[in-house]
Amino acid sequence: MAFPFAIIGFDLDGTLIDTSPDLTAAVNHALALAGRAPLSVEQVETMIGGGAKHMLAQALDASGGIEAEAFRPLYKEMLRYYAAHVADGSRPFPGAIEAVDALRGEGVRVGIVTNKFEALAVKLLSELGLRDRFECVIGGDTLGTALAKPHPAGIQAMIERLGGGRAAFVGDSIYDMEAARGAGIPAIAVRFGFLLGPVEELGADAVIDAYPELIPALAALG
Repeated sequence: MAFPFAIIGFDLDGTLIDTSPDLTAAVNHALALAGRAPLSVEQVETMIGGGAKHMLAQALDASGGIEAEAFRPLYKEMLRYYAAHVADGSRPFPGAIEAVDALRGEGVRVGIVTNKFEALAVKLLSELGLRDRFECVIGGDTLGTALAKPHPAGIQAMIERLGGGRAAFVGDSIYDMEAARGAGIPAIAVRFGFLLGPVEELGADAVIDAYPELIPALAALG
């Protein structure tokens, strides 16, 4: 039997790649410039998903807030630092690349829709030697920041760019689940991502504990 989906989309941070070490280092670099104490990886993980500006704003709010005029230079410096260290400690989650390769072996077209800036997403994937596995990479700024997840536009654009057909999306956050629902496709949540609460509360169509479960979960949804 043919695989039931023609297209599978993935979130990046907390879904395909554990980017928490490098995102935490970038946040703490900005906090140090502001004279603030560093945050732990576990603290920063709860701030990931809504884009870099949202992440830094939450980190600064957690340590006393900041005036609007002082935020922008810290934000720019955080982005500069992150771009220079984007793949120092970031690595794919166990089994992620094997799952992607297995999907491609089934003839599935694979893309990424992330709220990370497109240039940073491409740089990360390239430095990890993974860029060629994904036919489409849509970042939080690709269509304009107002259309980042949870807006469904990124997922809809991915499906269009990959030629159309039945699609599903894999992610770790409420942004991912809402974007998939808005695009009218099934959503699969990963239990090992950067979760804000119980994964069962995300409203996913299926939940996986590890990547070897992904293809069976997709087959069941199909």
